Amino acid sequence: SMIPYWFAALTMKSVGKAAGEMVEEVKRQFSLTDSQGKTILTGSTEIKPDYDRCISISTKSSLKEMIAPGALVIGSPLVAGTFFGVQAVFGLLTGSLVSSVQLAISMSNSGGAWDNCKKYIKGGHSDDPELRYVKNPKTEVEKAAAGKAREAHDAAVQGDTVGDPFKDTSGPALNIVMKLQAIVSLVFAAYFSACGKGNGFLASYLFQ
Repeated sequence: SMIPYWFAALTMKSVGKAAGEMVEEVKRQFSLTDSQGKTILTGSTEIKPDYDRCISISTKSSLKEMIAPGALVIGSPLVAGTFFGVQAVFGLLTGSLVSSVQLAISMSNSGGAWDNCKKYIKGGHSDDPELRYVKNPKTEVEKAAAGKAREAHDAAVQGDTVGDPFKDTSGPALNIVMKLQAIVSLVFAAYFSACGKGNGFLASYLFQ
């Protein structure tokens, strides 16, 4: 029942790692200067953004970082069935299913709430001026509440950095966890039944 939590932690960590690499690459490109001392941000006509490098970072990370989560999902039923038997696979699938359903619902809803919170503050939809972020405050009320509004905006943005992988990565991916574990178990059902007459090699060895 802890496998979905482990899987979600691995995918969240992968998103953070890939995002960090992308940020460093963007900072590197922004720091480059041309013969006139200009950068991309200051209107350089000699330096062009290297989009291919950013796409390459994203693509390679998406493939590389899914090796460990994929191995966890595929390998766990195989290990359970081989060494502990058919009953262990039943328990693994049941626990994983229950945990995945509640975790996926929780992640999708909380991630969406964080995202909507940022949009709510940034879009200026609140009646409270301290929760209505305005980039260039004009009225006296907006100027007086600008400090608090900025803090609320920054907090919402930080929350959204967790909310996005919650609702876009880890939450939806738990559907694959449930399906893939069930399919692997079904494909190897005859093999599990043959391992120690369905009791697994380890149990057969210990209780022979």
